[in-house]
Amino acid sequence: VQLVESGGGLVQAGGSLRLSCAASGITFSINAMGWYRQAPGKQRVLVAAITTGDGITNYANSVKGRFTISTDNSNNTMYLQMNSLKPEDTAVYYCNADSGRGSRRKSSWGQGTQVTVSS
Repeated sequence: VQLVESGGGLVQAGGSLRLSCAASGITFSINAMGWYRQAPGKQRVLVAAITTGDGITNYANSVKGRFTISTDNSNNTMYLQMNSLKPEDTAVYYCNADSGRGSRRKSSWGQGTQVTVSS
């Protein structure tokens, strides 16, 4: 599975952005997808995740009520709608896909997209 993110940029606090993650390759094998972020000097952390089968979502407490994760299976794309952005949301955002089963289970990453929120 190959992943390509887009949609990052510079926005003022309180603004919105929508990130996209286009998946290609053996997309039918994807079990779940997620968005992670990594701020300078900090570890990469989970922001939101969604299962591809039943659409169950999970959010970090820091983004609940502000961010929405979704998928469009018709074009193998995952989205992250980010509203009410805060300066602390500034980070590189990475798309992740968990695919396969057993010994063929694999975690794939995109190249990342920068999100900068100014105060």
